Amino acid sequence: MNSKKNITDYVLEDQIGHIMRKVNQRHTGVFTTLMPDDVTPTRFSALVKLNERGLLFQNELGRLTAMDIATIKGVVDRLKQRELVQSTKDDNDARRQLISLTPKGQELVRKIIPLAVEVTQHTTAPLTKSEVDVLTRLLRKLC
Repeated sequence: MNSKKNITDYVLEDQIGHIMRKVNQRHTGVFTTLMPDDVTPTRFSALVKLNERGLLFQNELGRLTAMDIATIKGVVDRLKQRELVQSTKDDNDARRQLISLTPKGQELVRKIIPLAVEVTQHTTAPLTKSEVDVLTRLLRKLC
């Protein structure tokens, strides 16, 4: 198969990156509409992962939520300002922060998980259940 195509054969709307960007825009719009104003996708990810795992080192939380060091630090700082998480220094290494949900954070997670289910339902509404399963499997392969 010839991988060199004529530049005039390139159609933006057929490109996977362009399609994924449009899907992400749609999903983000649904997320923004259904979630409380102060819950962003990155804050949501951190809160849910802390709820799932409990006490985590900040850098570990960043890895688990696919955020770099600077991003997770900013997310944690904003969650601390809202009293949704708390941090303590590691007894063995004072440079390492242990992060956990506060009771207020736990309550918020209980409220937003059902909203997240709705976000997914709205985002995938044009698809059948089997199509959602296939899409999810294929997207995981790309990660």
